[in-house]
Amino acid sequence: MKQPDFSNLQACIEEAKTAALDTNPGPADPTDYRQLLIRLEAARDKLPPLYREKVFQPIARTLDELSESGFAELLKRDPNREREAGLLMDIVQAILQNGEGYEQTATDAFQEVVSDLYDGFLSAGDRAGIKPPDRSVIAPLVKWGRPQYGPYTWPIDAAAHFGLETGIVNLPPSHAKQGLLAWSALAHETAGHDILHADTGLLQELSQVVRQELLGQKFSRSLAEYWALRIDETASDVLGVLNMGPAAGIGLIGYFRALNGAWGGTPKLRNTGPDYDPHPADILRGYLAAETVRLLRFDGASIWADALMAETDKDLGTIVLGRTTIDADTAKRSAAAVASVIAESPLKNLEDHALAQIQNWHDRDEQIAASIRSHLTSSGDLNECYMSGLYAAHVVAAAVTGALEQGANIQEIFQRMITVLKGMHDANPAWGPLYVRHPGDLQPHRVYTRPAAQSVAAG
Repeated sequence: MKQPDFSNLQACIEEAKTAALDTNPGPADPTDYRQLLIRLEAARDKLPPLYREKVFQPIARTLDELSESGFAELLKRDPNREREAGLLMDIVQAILQNGEGYEQTATDAFQEVVSDLYDGFLSAGDRAGIKPPDRSVIAPLVKWGRPQYGPYTWPIDAAAHFGLETGIVNLPPSHAKQGLLAWSALAHETAGHDILHADTGLLQELSQVVRQELLGQKFSRSLAEYWALRIDETASDVLGVLNMGPAAGIGLIGYFRALNGAWGGTPKLRNTGPDYDPHPADILRGYLAAETVRLLRFDGASIWADALMAETDKDLGTIVLGRTTIDADTAKRSAAAVASVIAESPLKNLEDHALAQIQNWHDRDEQIAASIRSHLTSSGDLNECYMSGLYAAHVVAAAVTGALEQGANIQEIFQRMITVLKGMHDANPAWGPLYVRHPGDLQPHRVYTRPAAQSVAAG
């Protein structure tokens, strides 16, 4: 296998940075109680039957129980929309945007990616013998908004406070038209957070095995605790790569550089990991992605892993985690240990199966992505790129890796990706009139945290 071509990575970073600088908030939050009820009822029948049952009906009951005065009080108590009011507004926005046709083509494409990533974890053949998730067996609903937060999800355990039986995933509105690298972050959000929160006790078990493994390999207790306390974000990174392959790894590196550039810093991976940040330091996440790719089951895994390590090394400086400085070798070895234990440990909450047994990136996945990539990067008929075994994750992976290659037209690839995903959504029986699900606390989980000292750059 030839070396991955990152010739156009800087252009991809600039394109993602432009998207991140766009402060378009999307549709205004519906704060008029009576008008909201009218709009929700009109949007109801645009949802598939199961989403009417699991999303519309619970939120309709909640609003009825709140009453107009309770609704007003809830909004007053959370003026920045970061807690219960933020979640409520995001739930109703997800229903309204779908029902009222906001960015309809991109919304359907977005929903197809989220549905594919979530359903893939439930319906994979290797899940045989593993119980369905405890909390939710339907894919999250999507919406656009809150550009200052970037991609994020309200997982099922948060959404359940309003009676929902699935989560909500958000992208900034600008990403309906640009910001290709951000679409690879959907693997982190949906195949990561939303899956991890759907199984009771899974996160706690992963945190424990990470801590034990690092201590067993004689890493310091402070480093073991650092990784273990950030298990939600750490495991989500690992799951993102398991589900979308190496594209999720290079997408992570490029997107974080873009966000740092947009948010007033240097467009590089950060080497510091403040105590307040639930995410590991950027540099660790780059190494973690590389070492997770090394565990994938396709022939080019080690070549891709080495390329990601080398790309991460370009931003290496003094690594400071909390108040502790660690050397690069320790950082890399700990990342390798964490990737391995998260991906490959038999877990009691998964009936002694490992996450890498349920989802992985195989030669067949790489072949499908390569074929799709050739269609996305040319001017050929997109109808010819549909094939057996094609999933939305393949399409996003193909778009990201295609855009990295020398001379690639990022905007054209983005638009062709959206077109293919929209076509897949239109043909998806899960969003037809006979939706059949696969048998298979209040805090949005963001893909990235803005440094406390930085403010939003003007768009």
